[in-house]
Amino acid sequence: MVTIEHSSPGLNSGVSGFPSRFGHKRAKAFLSTLAPLPRPTWLPEKVWPFQTRGLEVDGSMVAVTEVGQGPTLLFVHTGFWSLIWRDVITRLAGEFRCICLDSPGTGQSARRAHESITLNHASRAVAAVIESFELEDATIVVHDLGGPAGLAAMASAPERLRAIVAVNTFAWQPTGAVFRGMLALMGSGLIREFDAWTQFLPRVTARTFGVARSMDAATVKAFRAGIGKEGLRSFHYYMRDARKNENLYLELSHAFAGPLRGVPLLTIFGEYNDPLKFQSKWKTLFPDATQVIVPKGNHFPMCDNPELVAQTIRSWHREKVKLNKAADRNQED
Repeated sequence: MVTIEHSSPGLNSGVSGFPSRFGHKRAKAFLSTLAPLPRPTWLPEKVWPFQTRGLEVDGSMVAVTEVGQGPTLLFVHTGFWSLIWRDVITRLAGEFRCICLDSPGTGQSARRAHESITLNHASRAVAAVIESFELEDATIVVHDLGGPAGLAAMASAPERLRAIVAVNTFAWQPTGAVFRGMLALMGSGLIREFDAWTQFLPRVTARTFGVARSMDAATVKAFRAGIGKEGLRSFHYYMRDARKNENLYLELSHAFAGPLRGVPLLTIFGEYNDPLKFQSKWKTLFPDATQVIVPKGNHFPMCDNPELVAQTIRSWHREKVKLNKAADRNQED
């Protein structure tokens, strides 16, 4: 396990102790030093057929998985854990380099004190992956609170970003009584402890309304085990922070008006799960965005219809990202 230390607790602190923009051979040598994580007893290989490694960030181990070769797709979800991406990654790994991570305190990542379960810490974990895996021309695929966490990380290194895929997510200051009220409720201590003891939210999420539409019983069981009581508490701490983290949203606002402006954007939302009209907001921020609705989809469209989501990303990347990149190079020549 390799340590990535940050110079300060701020969101934009740089990664120290790791040579930025070194050659491909040195990057390969660094990645080979990342220790494979022991496979948990609750995670059979048939459920998670990938090798996960540990990257130490801010004094805590973050679980990172890399599979496939080709243009980079960085999958970021903050709240539960990376198993939600499995079926999409499996379909895309034949032609893309797919990387995903479990945010601090969730999934296979180490559990943390609640004071450090914030979107800033989640964002710094993403930034450490971007730097340590030497990502270039990356397409970031974000879901749920992975939107603000992942895009804030990219805002601090915009030269490494090629495109954005936003899956049932947002990346701006929450406004309005419904939005802020939902975050306040889900971030409250009462709901957090009630949920930790009853496992109400994992039970609901592990049904067909949530992640289970394309999952077998063994996968659903592993999904819930990967959350656990403390991981569920982490989810609620992230929700609490999402309501009040004004500095992070201010940085995102500056990024959308500056270095991230005009970046190719694809949004993918479930048909039945956009009550706060996030897609309209994305279209305002990115007028040229491609927007796709997954029929009968809910909050996890990548689980509702992984084939459609994977094919959408594949074809959009070929048309809007790869061809645009080739055009940019031709202009430079």
